[in-house]
Amino acid sequence: MLKVPAHQVAGHQAIDGKLGPLIDDSGRFYKPLQSDERGANEVAFYTSFFSNKKIPDHIRRFFPVFHGTQLVQASDGSGMCPHLVLQDLVSSHINPSIMDIKIGTRTWPPRASEDYIAKCLKKDRESTSTELGFRISGFQIYGSKESGYWKPDKGYIRSFSAEDVRVILRKFVSSNASADSDSDPDCAFASTVYGGSNGILAQLLELKAWFEDQTIFHFYTCSVLMMFEKEFALKGRSSGAEVKLVDFAHVVEGRGVIDHNFLGGLCSFIKFVSEILTGPVESPPKSCLQDSERN
Repeated sequence: MLKVPAHQVAGHQAIDGKLGPLIDDSGRFYKPLQSDERGANEVAFYTSFFSNKKIPDHIRRFFPVFHGTQLVQASDGSGMCPHLVLQDLVSSHINPSIMDIKIGTRTWPPRASEDYIAKCLKKDRESTSTELGFRISGFQIYGSKESGYWKPDKGYIRSFSAEDVRVILRKFVSSNASADSDSDPDCAFASTVYGGSNGILAQLLELKAWFEDQTIFHFYTCSVLMMFEKEFALKGRSSGAEVKLVDFAHVVEGRGVIDHNFLGGLCSFIKFVSEILTGPVESPPKSCLQDSERN
């Protein structure tokens, strides 16, 4: 039985009769194949990536496992449609905090139409893509069993400034995250989520090292997805911090040239995360720890 993903934070969503991705109970994610060249391009990328022996195993883990394509009933009621069958990246999580970060100053591929370039350029200039080399596309932050998730809509996120990005990246790892603009994020989980040998920063640096050398692909309009479990962090367990790369409809051949557009944006994002780790970090308040024990 296919159902709408509960934890999707960006992209087309299968709600209100619209076409979007679906999931099953076995840990698979069904992404509708776009009818133009983007669909064929994404299939070609996954096929090429997972068959390329030059890709190290420690890099493959950052990409969703590819299970091929399958005809399934589309979420918009239009009948059987081809879907990419991928690993559901959040299926092993219980109450994940998730953020989608679109990487790159330029978000359109070579040979894109003038209309598509104009559309992308408008979004890039109106967001932080042009200024920072990345933008936040969506996020959800888990509060507690009682409060649930803080998951703002696209309109709220689209207007972010560079300073807003700094604040949201701090709130993402805070015990007191909320939409209240006056609240000061405590960054209580920064050291366990962003820091450490298995934290977000270490994983981003591992990716950066690969992108400094790889010339096989250029990743346009690709996103970094990062996630963790707040309740695990509160109880002193591993936060389950993970970094994944998603959205490959606009990947093109690298032709022996380093992907400076993606690498530059990734380096900029790494700098923002690093700055949070070097700043003062508070411990979670007792009330927060008590709430966790009750949940």
